[in-house]
This record gives sequence, C-alpha cells and structure tokens, in this order.
Amino acid sequence: MNMPDPMNMPLEPSWLDITLRLALTMLAGAIIGFNRGARGHAAGFRTTILVGLAAAVAMIQANILLPVSGKTSESFAVMDLMRLPLGILTGVGFIGGGTILKKGDLVTGVTTAATLWLMTVIGLCLGGGQLVLGTIATALAVLTLWVLKWVDLVIPREHRAKLTVTCPAQWNVLEDIPKLIRPMKYRARFHEQKRSLDPDQTDYSFELSWRRPELDGPPIELLQTIDRHFPIKSFELTTDNGR
Repeated sequence: MNMPDPMNMPLEPSWLDITLRLALTMLAGAIIGFNRGARGHAAGFRTTILVGLAAAVAMIQANILLPVSGKTSESFAVMDLMRLPLGILTGVGFIGGGTILKKGDLVTGVTTAATLWLMTVIGLCLGGGQLVLGTIATALAVLTLWVLKWVDLVIPREHRAKLTVTCPAQWNVLEDIPKLIRPMKYRARFHEQKRSLDPDQTDYSFELSWRRPELDGPPIELLQTIDRHFPIKSFELTTDNGR
C-alpha cells in the first residue's frame, strides 16, 4: 500500500489519504482549541475543530471532484483552484468578525478571530494534502498561543481606565488626583463632572493611563492610594489588548 505524499495533493485521494487528513485536522484543532478554551475564550475546543474540519472537508471534496477522466495534463493549467479556499476564508471572516467586540476603547476578540482564520488555513492545508505545511503551521500556532503568551505578558504596554470619585464639590480635585498619582507613573485627565445621587456630593470622572507589563496585574496600589483621599465610586478598565 502506497503511503500518501505529505507535500502534494493526489488527483485521486484514497481513503487512507482522506482519513489521515481529517485525523490531522482534528488533532490540530484540538490542540489549538484546548488553549483557547482553557483560557475562557469564545473559540474553544469544539469550535476550532469544527472550523478546521469544515475547511478540510471542502478541500477534500474539491480534490475528489477534480475532473481527470479523459483530459490531458495541460487541461489543468486553466483551473482556478484558489476560488474555493478564498471563498472559505471569506466566509470564516464573517464568523471572526462576529467575535470582535468594541465598547469605547475596549476591543476584545481579535485574537479569537485570528485563531479561527489560522485554523481555517490549517484545515485547507491538511485537507488539500499538504500535511507537512499544515503540521508546521499547527506547531507555529501552538508556539504563538502558548509559549509567546508569556512574552506578551512581560512586554510593557499602554493601559487605560475610567475612574470616578465622589466627594463634596471642590474644583481642586481636578489638580489633586493627577498630582497624587503622578509619582506612581500614572496619568490622569479630567473627563466629566456631574451631580451624585446624594445632593451634597459630586461625581468626578477621570481617564487614567499607565504603561506596565500585563503580568503585573491590576493597579491595586493605585486604587488604594486614591481611596485614602477620595472615595472611589467606580473603576473600569477600557483596554483589554484584543483578546
């Protein structure tokens, strides 16, 4: 029995070819999806497997339907085999777009959408018989999602949040809060002032920004410092790095 060529798409794939392609696609989707699912993201274990299988089955179907009977090898020069994978990628683009959410400056789901898109490409590779290329792409995806995640966590990045404090009406709060947090390398910009539910109190809103690695966690020391001087009504992060 001849083993399938891991670099080429045979014009007449055997069931061994098809089985190997589908098995590798499911394995690739399971590995990539496990990482996303374990971290609580939308495109998890089953989703990535299904996306990869859809792409792989479509490519296998195209492979089976390739017209070969009664045609010479020169006849295939006019075939546009890119239409099917491009159409599949376009369709997955709509699914990926649905995972991206934007609320103000907060954008989430970008990495999930990119994962679905990459899983589709991997499925196209494996379904088309390019087993080595698909396996390499899977390994690089795992490297990016698992290993490089720790590199991403230690890279200093810009963070933003919205802070609201409640206190008696006093305009000096507009200068006090920026001065209070500046030594801690935080920046504050006044955003809004409005009456609180308590007629004797006023809400002051600020846009905060700072630069630090995500590994450092939430700015607890910032909140503790501010709360010692001004009661905090709300604190909302407005950046989430696209996850």
